[in-house]
Amino acid sequence: MADRILGSPIAAWVAFVIVHAWLLWVCLYGRHDGMNDVSIVYRQWIEQAINGGVVVGIDTVWVYPIVAIVPLLAASVLGFSHYVLAWILLVIILDGVAFSFLIATARIRAAWWWLAFLLVLGPIALARIDAVTVALGIVGVVLLASRPRAAGVVLAVATWVKVWPAVLIAAALVSLRSRLSILVSGAVVSVVIVAVALALGSGARVLSFVTEQTGRGLQVEAPVTTFWVWAAVTGQPGASVYFDSEIITYQVTGAGVDVAAAVMTPLMVVVVAVLLLLGIRAVRVGAPAAQILPSLSLALVVALIGFNKVGSPQFISWIAVPIVLGLITRGVDFRTPAILALALGGLTQVINPYLYGYLVSLEPGMVIALTARNLLEFVLLGWAVRSLVLVSRKSSSTMIKES
Repeated sequence: MADRILGSPIAAWVAFVIVHAWLLWVCLYGRHDGMNDVSIVYRQWIEQAINGGVVVGIDTVWVYPIVAIVPLLAASVLGFSHYVLAWILLVIILDGVAFSFLIATARIRAAWWWLAFLLVLGPIALARIDAVTVALGIVGVVLLASRPRAAGVVLAVATWVKVWPAVLIAAALVSLRSRLSILVSGAVVSVVIVAVALALGSGARVLSFVTEQTGRGLQVEAPVTTFWVWAAVTGQPGASVYFDSEIITYQVTGAGVDVAAAVMTPLMVVVVAVLLLLGIRAVRVGAPAAQILPSLSLALVVALIGFNKVGSPQFISWIAVPIVLGLITRGVDFRTPAILALALGGLTQVINPYLYGYLVSLEPGMVIALTARNLLEFVLLGWAVRSLVLVSRKSSSTMIKES
């Protein structure tokens, strides 16, 4: 009976409607401020563009790549008084498109897992621009095997909404024989986007997102920040949590914070490079692409989160894409990371948006929850790296025996 339900597209669509109806209600009426980015920041940018004629990314520098302006503009279709509702409906539509790609019989269990992940992640699953990139990312990775050019287009567009899907492209370029098709289609999309932005008068501001984050400190939720959060809890001199009104987020102070903030981005780049080298090694010893791609994608995505000095809760939503890819291509082999990701989503919802005030007030229970969540990210990263190494060893051993 359970297998029949889980294998039924109709049941899956009913569950999709129920989960998204719940998330819509929670986003609109829940007792939290998780929609502030949409209701204040996003809407303000679009009001400024429509009423003041100043478009972020074109007339001013912007923290996001330029295509992010498109969904933000689209959410104004019902007027600014209904901006939040329109945003949520837009994300639900995009989720529906991605879900339809997963609903084929061979992929339906991945679709069920994604619904569970959205449910445990809570309002953050719909309340940030990242939700757009997750939906696009799922469509992109599903297309990789059968339509690599289309996949390259979709993943390139996602990257021009927010940068993180670039590592999905990198993983595909390393793992797949269709890498040239993916690269060319993605490059063409990027050239067109930059050309349009330049024609609209952006100048070098079209690339301003590359440097806009460099001056940030350590955000309170970032894994590296955990040390200073505990220092503040235990009353260490100079350690504290404060609100930065300029970037609208909580950060930490304390001995060594500036050094850590300066080091984290280069460290993240190094880690990503090492992971790509592991992927290249796996390819060179003849490991199957279906084994390499999901593990490498997962490792790269989690590395972007774990070694990031910005620890925004919506980053956890990115994990859905490589997990879905792994469930599609490797099935039960990806059961462990799928479970770990659900735990990460649940802990993230505990922290944000409902009890975030207790975290920044340094309540020990919430700091423990944050610490557990951050440690779990590295457990997931460790699983992905181990999986990649084992795939390489197995293929290398086979190659030696055959020779």
